[in-house]
Amino acid sequence: MAVVLGVLQVIISIVLIFLVLLHSGKDTGLSGAFGIGQSGSAFGGGSLVERTLARWTIGFAILFVVNTIILLKI
Repeated sequence: MAVVLGVLQVIISIVLIFLVLLHSGKDTGLSGAFGIGQSGSAFGGGSLVERTLARWTIGFAILFVVNTIILLKI
């Protein structure tokens, strides 16, 4: 069980790092290479892709924390 959760932790970590790198910052970062976040909307909410990316990042961060707590309990 611990081995499966450990492998899952590594996969979640890699995906989370990739998702964080995709976020646009002041200098667009890695997301500029893929055309994400080129312009904001008129209402200041960002594009649908940016909001979806933020949701995925939050979801994987929660998975990371939960998996870490489970691994500590084993």
